[in-house]
Amino acid sequence: MEVTVVRGAPCGATWDAAKKLVGSPVDEAERIIGLEVQYFCSANPAGWDPIYGQSPVHFAGKIHSKAMKDALARLAGI
Repeated sequence: MEVTVVRGAPCGATWDAAKKLVGSPVDEAERIIGLEVQYFCSANPAGWDPIYGQSPVHFAGKIHSKAMKDALARLAGI
């Protein structure tokens, strides 16, 4: 798998996580990007967001997973 980041997190976690996708199976991309972004995220995981009910680190992982899912759907023409 080859990955090009078009827009990413200001902390740079998106680009670091995208590097981990290179060579991985496409069907694992959504899961991998979400986990890797959480590893590289520099947000304070203790800063729980009362609106979303999760830490910024978890929120970042979910946002990236959704973005990857949407990107793969566009590539597949779905």
